Amino acid sequence: MSLPSLPLPLEGLAAVVTGAGRGLGRAEALELARLGASVVVNDFGQPGRDGSGEASAAPAEEVAAEIRAEGGQAVAHTGDVADHDQARTLIQLAIDTYGKLDILVNNAGILRDRMIFSMSESEWDSVIRVHLKGHFNTTHFASVHWRERSKAAGGPVYGRIVNTSSEAFLAGSAGQPNYAAAKGGIVGLTTSTALALAKYGVTANAICPRARTRMTEDVFQGFQEPTDGRLDPLAPEHVSPLVGYLASPAAARVNGQLLVVHGGMVAIVERPRVAAKFDAAKEAFTFEELDELISPHYAARPPAETFAAAEVLGLKREKT
Repeated sequence: MSLPSLPLPLEGLAAVVTGAGRGLGRAEALELARLGASVVVNDFGQPGRDGSGEASAAPAEEVAAEIRAEGGQAVAHTGDVADHDQARTLIQLAIDTYGKLDILVNNAGILRDRMIFSMSESEWDSVIRVHLKGHFNTTHFASVHWRERSKAAGGPVYGRIVNTSSEAFLAGSAGQPNYAAAKGGIVGLTTSTALALAKYGVTANAICPRARTRMTEDVFQGFQEPTDGRLDPLAPEHVSPLVGYLASPAAARVNGQLLVVHGGMVAIVERPRVAAKFDAAKEAFTFEELDELISPHYAARPPAETFAAAEVLGLKREKT
């Protein structure tokens, strides 16, 4: 007599994963499907990591076909999430196909690296548009869906958002002011969304993944992939299990959090804490008083140590 199989953690849930045709997004879509979710695989399909080249349906369709070949349910969406109307059709596709949306994983992004003094307006705007506006667009339409469902149900519903930030925001990245700003904005969007949607049963969290992908191929050139059959410490498959967990019922109490993940390590990042506090002797500070109080606080430190976040978790100051 065979024992009944246990239900999968995401069985019966419907997910959207953006930027899922390659790299991290692909690994995340495959993991959600493995855990039982039905998936809408989104990817605009441009070949250049800077968002250049002709859009193609192939990356999204190939991942969707891979999921179906393993017995899962998946459809492809090839729109641009940075376009408000196309993001609307993406969320609606999940609702029309699976009857609802339960999980949103925002991963789509591009790179246009340049030092701040060399960056053009278009290089700034394009990265902010794809990363930050793209996250907003899908989150907006998903939140409308969950709010309407919650009102109809008369109580909380099931909703999970997993956003993609970066250690470029945490530790700084000199040649990526646009990318670092977008990733910082995504954290702000995540915490605001977490507060706004909690009463509807929806959680929102952000991850800072470190992985070898098309986006980071030059960053990790000095870190060679293992040749002995071991899993690459920088493989996206180290990141996707955390996304699956955050998308699951098990993570119901995890909300508004930022987590760093790579190579078999997960770290929960605390919100900024006050390092020092100074009070004015009278009603308001004078310049001289501020100089007497604050300057000594930094005088003993080398300039590099003012970038305190760079030492968090022993991080190197590099783009990720």
